[in-house]
Amino acid sequence: HVLGRPSVKFRKIQVFAVVSFWSAYLLRGNRNGPPILRNLSTRLTKRLTAWQTMVITLLWLYISRNFAKIVGLESPEPLANLYTRSYFRATWITTALDAGFWTAMKIKTKWLRDLASMVFTIYYLFAAEQADEKVRKVRGLLTVDHLRISWHKSTTPYLSFVTRVMRPKLTRYPPRAIRIPRPSSSSYQEPVNAWLYFDGPLSALKNHTKIVLDIPGGGFVAMTPRHHEDKLLGWAGKLELPILSLDYRKAPEYPYPYALNEAYDVYHTLIASQGRCVGLSGATVPRIIITGDSAGGNIATGTVLMILQSTSNNGHNYSSQRNLPAPEGLVLIYPGLDMNIGNWMSDEQMALIQDRRTRKRNKNILRRKSEDYYKLTPDTPHPSDDEDKILSPTIAPVDTTIVTATDKSKTPLKPPTDAELDLVSPSTSLATQSTTVASSKPKLLKTRLAMSSMISYFNDRILTPEMMRAMIILYVGPHARPDFSTDYLLSPLLAPEALLAKLPKTCFLTGERDPLVDDTVIFAGRLRQAKYNLFVQRKELGLLKSKDAFDEREHVDVTLIPGISHGFLQFVSVFPEGWNHIFRVARWIEEIFEEQETRGNASESMNDRMAGDRYQQWHHRRTPTESSGDEDRPLEMSSLSNAVKGGDAKVDGYFSPRPKRATTRTRGRGGRRGMNGHTRQKSMASLASEEDLLGRRMKGLAGGLTGMSVYGTETP
Repeated sequence: HVLGRPSVKFRKIQVFAVVSFWSAYLLRGNRNGPPILRNLSTRLTKRLTAWQTMVITLLWLYISRNFAKIVGLESPEPLANLYTRSYFRATWITTALDAGFWTAMKIKTKWLRDLASMVFTIYYLFAAEQADEKVRKVRGLLTVDHLRISWHKSTTPYLSFVTRVMRPKLTRYPPRAIRIPRPSSSSYQEPVNAWLYFDGPLSALKNHTKIVLDIPGGGFVAMTPRHHEDKLLGWAGKLELPILSLDYRKAPEYPYPYALNEAYDVYHTLIASQGRCVGLSGATVPRIIITGDSAGGNIATGTVLMILQSTSNNGHNYSSQRNLPAPEGLVLIYPGLDMNIGNWMSDEQMALIQDRRTRKRNKNILRRKSEDYYKLTPDTPHPSDDEDKILSPTIAPVDTTIVTATDKSKTPLKPPTDAELDLVSPSTSLATQSTTVASSKPKLLKTRLAMSSMISYFNDRILTPEMMRAMIILYVGPHARPDFSTDYLLSPLLAPEALLAKLPKTCFLTGERDPLVDDTVIFAGRLRQAKYNLFVQRKELGLLKSKDAFDEREHVDVTLIPGISHGFLQFVSVFPEGWNHIFRVARWIEEIFEEQETRGNASESMNDRMAGDRYQQWHHRRTPTESSGDEDRPLEMSSLSNAVKGGDAKVDGYFSPRPKRATTRTRGRGGRRGMNGHTRQKSMASLASEEDLLGRRMKGLAGGLTGMSVYGTETP
């Protein structure tokens, strides 16, 4: 510290010098110490034994290190009341494991490294403060090796054995490693690795028509399905359905959007082969629910958006290409849906969280954002529960001019009360609602800074901003230049409302103290808003009965768990409450399948979704970077469909039947299309359902206003 550069190398030299000096003195110097202490040492030697001297010395060292705690001068623990006791206890163990494995990571011999990792972990379990300090310093200089060692530790021999002993017996059959071939129209050739979790013999797969496609998390850079076995085995045993979990290729070796295209290709192959690629009978198109946690939630959501985007882009293509059907449902567990790590919440985001229909569920989220201010001013009176949900008490008025929507950058708008919300039509836009309420009365200056959850929980014990920064940089890669403000396949939070309205039922499970909790509540709010706007439009067009009411639980289901943060399904061995949440997600999957069957979608889908490999193929691709002009372009969605011939298609070793050419004749001025191959005009194309009619009508009327053209692409 005196030299101004306290490097690790210099500290090593310092410790070596101190140890060398005192070791030499003990060997060569006087046994009773230097001349000043020699007389005192001689007298104490007659009264104290060597054991007593050692114990007294260590005791006083311990007291000196903890003197501030004894006299009440210790700094407060910032995480003391952030988590529940059980979750904090689990994070204490995971922190000790991270510190232990990072300490031993430079040992080259594997068996010695595994053993040393456990020895160091036991030490850090007792030296908790040293473990926190070790983890804090490592996270400040993270590398991909640090992330992988930390997140792959559950498959090391000793931890794997402990986990298997503590895990209840869930299935009789072990997981099977399989490889999923790419569709014939894919631009990639390598098959996708996956693990199949199914509690039964492979021959029993022919009796199933439902499958769960899981995309595991791991920060885009680490973890395979084997690191998520508690969750996957629990689902396989509870649901008695095949669970296909992808072992997609990781960044930085395979940066964005490689993993996204892998997930899309697997879904394409499952539909095209009618499930034969995983052992299903192939008699019908399988019904699929997509799940994802953490980074896997980002890829899962992006995959569904790609499927819906390909449907929109091919909506007016009446050739032999057919659209991929959307999945039955989407289940997201603490997903990361926004790559823009911001500090403050925007007015639009806060309006979604404060929506009166979800205010009760988001109550703790809103209170926490209010506490960000009151922690800095502990003497300021706190608002009661009856007052505004997130804003601080009114400060002295300084300006009584009416604030309009265009002035919100200067003076923040006061959020509407419940009574004011009742006066506004539900179909009114957010901007109109804000303007109406704002102009109704003068505004007083109020403190309403609301931080994002990533910044509010910056010292989280599981996920920190430094880790998010490292994961995003590694995932995007050194050569890509995506537009973080528009690329909704990279940040699904930015998806246009036209696509959100088409999403299947989506369930969210997130901890209230998760740094990514804002992604959940904001995306759920946007999804709820899109579904409601579509409901109102359909009602105005007479496609729904006037007495029909909007039920948001048919489209969105959000569960926020108080007192816990990120990754709680990863360490259920030390956090037993996690099993309840694993089985809760299993119940969601059962309910989604049952709801779809009750609505009769099964019979309709079988007629509309004919099997075959002539589904439109869309890949999300990087833009070329040969010139600076190309580098400035955002990532694009490009069609990779190929012209196909009749007959069966071979998908990397698997045959899938092509849809046969229609033989029925269709009347219209554009001629008839039968076996002679004449093509009719697109304007006379038949529509499969009322949704198609509504979609074409709304795209023609409001395409320019919503930023979506008739082909589903954004306008400049």
